[in-house]
Amino acid sequence: MSDDSVGGGYVISGDPARIDAARVHHWLSTDAYWATGRTREQQDRMMDGSLNFGAYDLASGEQAAYARVVTDRASFAWICDVYVDRPARGRGLGTRLVTAVRDELAPLGVRRFMLATKDAHGVYARLGFAPLAEPDMWMALQVG
Repeated sequence: MSDDSVGGGYVISGDPARIDAARVHHWLSTDAYWATGRTREQQDRMMDGSLNFGAYDLASGEQAAYARVVTDRASFAWICDVYVDRPARGRGLGTRLVTAVRDELAPLGVRRFMLATKDAHGVYARLGFAPLAEPDMWMALQVG
């Protein structure tokens, strides 16, 4: 993915070399309800097996948001670990980040994008996400 300016003083990039892994781990392990307590080693393995996107402040170059995508790059993508740094919230940065992920993967044939959220349904609904049409078809296995 090339760097794409998203306005508001930020640029979104899928370049893995730009990701500040230590910062992402700190955000997620200390401030994200779904990842509190996640170890750095676990986070690094998760990032290594995924596509990683960041939003960066144009003035400072500092990373301001993150999204991780588990995908086959052909038909399916699970968007997860979407996080916007607290000082950058309220500017639509998370919405633009998820939109950039969708726009990057759609030309590859990805047609099903999934995500889970406890508290941001309205944000994702504006992008076209909706509850599962047939949730009783889906199953999960929790080990441990």
